[in-house]
Amino acid sequence: MTRPGRSQLFTNGTIWTGVGGPDYSALLVVDGLIAALGDDAVSEAGELAEVVDLADGFLMPSFGDGHAHPIFGGLEGFGPNIRHCTDVDGIIAEVRRYANQHPEKEWILGASYDGSLAAGGLFDARWLDEAVSDRPVVLRAWDYHTVWCNSKALELAGIDADTPEPELGEIPRRDDGAPLGVLREWGAIDLMNAVNPGHDFEDRVDALTRAGEHFASLGVTWVQDAWVEPSDIDVYLAAASRGLLAARFNLALLADPRHFPASLPGMIAAREKVEALGHPHLTAHSVKFFADGVIENETGALLQPYCSGLHDHGMLVWEPEHLAESVQLVDAAGFQAHIHAIGDAAVRIALDAIEHAASINGPSVNRPAIAHVQLAATKDLARFAELGVVPVMQPLWAQLDALMTVLTMPRLGKERAEHQYRMRTLTNNGATIAFGSDWPCSSANPLDGISVGVSRMTIDGEPVGGWTPDERLDLVTALTAYTSGVASLALTGRTNDVWGTITPGSSADMIWLTADPRTRPPLEIPEIGLQATYLAGSSTFMSVTHME
Repeated sequence: MTRPGRSQLFTNGTIWTGVGGPDYSALLVVDGLIAALGDDAVSEAGELAEVVDLADGFLMPSFGDGHAHPIFGGLEGFGPNIRHCTDVDGIIAEVRRYANQHPEKEWILGASYDGSLAAGGLFDARWLDEAVSDRPVVLRAWDYHTVWCNSKALELAGIDADTPEPELGEIPRRDDGAPLGVLREWGAIDLMNAVNPGHDFEDRVDALTRAGEHFASLGVTWVQDAWVEPSDIDVYLAAASRGLLAARFNLALLADPRHFPASLPGMIAAREKVEALGHPHLTAHSVKFFADGVIENETGALLQPYCSGLHDHGMLVWEPEHLAESVQLVDAAGFQAHIHAIGDAAVRIALDAIEHAASINGPSVNRPAIAHVQLAATKDLARFAELGVVPVMQPLWAQLDALMTVLTMPRLGKERAEHQYRMRTLTNNGATIAFGSDWPCSSANPLDGISVGVSRMTIDGEPVGGWTPDERLDLVTALTAYTSGVASLALTGRTNDVWGTITPGSSADMIWLTADPRTRPPLEIPEIGLQATYLAGSSTFMSVTHME
């Protein structure tokens, strides 16, 4: 916490305020708030101010992450290390190694494997049986909409040839009807979760702690946890009570169409528990809706059929009328709606639901958000600005990586694929865009996302000139999307802290970079070093180089 009366004078660097206008070379922070800039900062500092020499570095507003899954991300360190495996054999070898080293584990739980490593994203239980056959193995794919299980896990869950297709889920099968080993979406995954004990409470608190430290090391001081189930609430409360939160977290409580609106009173009670704790780094003012699945599973909801026709138009998790009524109810209860919408049909019903809520409730202090917006009809893009909806985009996904070329583009076809992630069009239409990582589905490093957002190229510089180059963002717009754009999600009627810009009176949430990203070629932006992260003027991360 910031010490009362503490003054800090930052000098000898470039200070970007994030609000336009000139850069400054000095900044004064008093009691964790921005007090003055430029010559005023120097003259008002006084002799007792701590002087921070920026060493020709770059000071800017800290990053926020508008859509992430911190507990999931932290838990990836509590199982086999499969994230970086580049083939199926590598995954099997790593699962075998982990299982041999942990004979005490009754279940082998891990995440997250690359779904593009098997044709169609279809992984066989028998492959995992080669690694472990006497204990259940459950691995999450990096989209977190899919799990891959061994035969023992399927047996314990009672999933066999006679198991009917679940509501809101899919069980891919072999020719004889037996389950292949992959479970897609919640309805199918719930069958496994019913017998899977998951990770214990203290491991989950530890995972959240690690996640906060990870975000701090990347310059992130505010995180939207976009998938919070009832059991997660106590994890956050415990971490906050123990002083373990290295960033601010806002919780989006999951709304399940199978149990809503009956679950709304529980959400209100959860929010009250968080508010009763009164911790400055923890809020719970959002509700998460999944409008659809993901395109690589062909469960993203499309206006026109998939090219393969396997799943036709995909999967709507909520019926449009039910979603509209539910968004109106959570808005009336003072929550912000945060809606996952991947396909163009899902984006449309999400916008329709928000418009319905506003028509009944009137303007809301909680700006509604639609996350991902991978594919949207052109006429729907203008509705974001018209309705005051924040598109929470993942800029890192706007590149021709294996996920795009192997799984996504064959399902959409070339023409439709060229209309994905239309970030420039949204901003040109007047929408306030926010960026998020969707970590651990992809890198949590904002500099990685910014690099792709302004280049639309892979790390290898492909394709030259960028994929769909008309949708490239300029660097300042990309920086703004990861700072004040995310802050627009956080600044509601329930939040007093103002952050996202460096302006007098705002919280001193800042990062100190070794170089000005505005002067670097896009592909070199991820190479910029982070010297320090400040949350309300107190460092949550300091590089080893700087400490020396």
